[in-house]
Amino acid sequence: MDTNIKLIKCSFAICRFTLLTAILALAMTIVLSGLSFAQPKLKEVLKGHTEEEPVKDKPKTEIKKPDIPLDELDRGTPRTSVKGFFKATRKRDYERAAEYLDMRNLPKGMDRSNGPNMARQLKVVLDHTVWIDLDTLSPEPRGHADDGLPTYRDLICRIKTPGEDVDVLLQRVPRSDGVHIWKFASKTVAQLPQLYKHFGYGYIGEILPAAFFDIEFLGIHVWMWASIVVLTVLAYFLALVATAILTFFLSRSKARPSYRLKRFIAGPIRLLIIILLLRAGINLLGPSVAMRSLLQAKTIFIIIIAWTIIGLFGFIFNLLADRFRRNDQDSAATVLLPVLRNVATVIVITIALIVWLDNIGFNVTTLLAGLGVGGIALALALQKSIENLIGAITLYISKPVRVGDFCKFGEVLGTIEEIGFRSTRIRTLDHTIVSVPNAEFANLHLNNFSKRKKIWYHPRISLRYETTPDQIRYILSEIRKLLTSHQKVLSDPARVRFTNFGAYSLDLDIFAYIDAIQYGEYLEISEDLNLQIMDIIAQAGSRFAFPSQTTYLESGQGLDKELTRSAEAQVGKWRVKKSDTE
Repeated sequence: MDTNIKLIKCSFAICRFTLLTAILALAMTIVLSGLSFAQPKLKEVLKGHTEEEPVKDKPKTEIKKPDIPLDELDRGTPRTSVKGFFKATRKRDYERAAEYLDMRNLPKGMDRSNGPNMARQLKVVLDHTVWIDLDTLSPEPRGHADDGLPTYRDLICRIKTPGEDVDVLLQRVPRSDGVHIWKFASKTVAQLPQLYKHFGYGYIGEILPAAFFDIEFLGIHVWMWASIVVLTVLAYFLALVATAILTFFLSRSKARPSYRLKRFIAGPIRLLIIILLLRAGINLLGPSVAMRSLLQAKTIFIIIIAWTIIGLFGFIFNLLADRFRRNDQDSAATVLLPVLRNVATVIVITIALIVWLDNIGFNVTTLLAGLGVGGIALALALQKSIENLIGAITLYISKPVRVGDFCKFGEVLGTIEEIGFRSTRIRTLDHTIVSVPNAEFANLHLNNFSKRKKIWYHPRISLRYETTPDQIRYILSEIRKLLTSHQKVLSDPARVRFTNFGAYSLDLDIFAYIDAIQYGEYLEISEDLNLQIMDIIAQAGSRFAFPSQTTYLESGQGLDKELTRSAEAQVGKWRVKKSDTE
């Protein structure tokens, strides 16, 4: 009964752990994969900020398409015009960047002399609002013909503002020599002051030098990197105070935290708080699109989340190990749980790696498909190994046998020496080693002699047919006295009965339990009982029977005629009585 209760408790513990693993894995996937489709991937940002090298393999005979107008600033198509604008702003050449703006028909107060400043404002607004994928812009000199706009305009992107959405447009305008080129539309340029109020640097831009906002590293301005350093320091001290307060209150509670719990709080929990505070602070600063892409990759955040979950698994496994030890399951605590912990760790790291690759812009669909096919192939190849591992888990949890137990499986007797993940090793009576795969061993009929609390004493005594009833009564009485008076024979039940007329013997059945666990002690006690029973039979004047046949020789005396007539008369009286009743 106790074993069944322990098995049920352990099964519930494993089920709770499995459910918790699934929930945490799902939560981790949801938290880490919460992406905004409007944001570029980190891979795209890094690619976009890498200068393209000229192609050296092009044949010298290749010439530019004749329908694309030649332009010193490469403004012949929407794609090349936007690309040239970003190239100039990255070099902080705002005079050149202003040449990509249509400065005609602007409102009062805005003129061509303010062109470099407006080019810088446009760059700041675009950096803080949208990511422009150059591959979506038209490479044709006439732009997109099917976008629903006039043929002289193309839509680059749409910026959401507190009031209304603002379209960033390109317009095909005539150059001084009459050649049509593409520039940012005057309608867009006229809206730049209002857009800059919403998405510019504000007060910070007025007090810090311009170099802080123009110099970039990985597409992120210097002022943002400096802000990250300051926020990291502040977040560290806040997290240090928060975890110290948490540990203090836990120490004051009745259930004092263990050393493992304190390490868990001071490690992944503290770093998780730092990352959350850092992300909140950066969001308040109004990060650029590139910065949001870097945050979207969540490299450090993924590491901390994975570390937190792995630490939580370690804490849970330690609790399970303590429970197994309290339930006298040391083998499961020292052999089974470390392997399950490593498996859980590998699963968490794999999920974190896949989410991170997806966040930075790699297509993980093919990877997952490959892992699925590879997983199926691996599962088929490791089918027997998995069966044996499941068999080992079954043996550890249900505990039909343990290391050191003397048992019988099939027709083999031996002592369990090791329960591994593939096989169980048994030392047989002739001192050889038998290895049985766990999947097969778990399905065998196991007779565990070491689990006995007492040993059955059940000899059958065969007496010769010449033994008289009084002799049998004497033998039964003396054996009962022997069983009840012996210190190592349990009184309930302890019985001896005349049970059978055998083919060549009168059979007595003894049923009792000897208070012994070790088989050697049992043999010593049963030997003493057997010798005393032999003395009792000898004192009664009887003998043990053995398979034999007895031949009786008669001199023709026949049956007793007197007794025959008496039996026939008695039967006649029964018949008369029966007929009168009818």
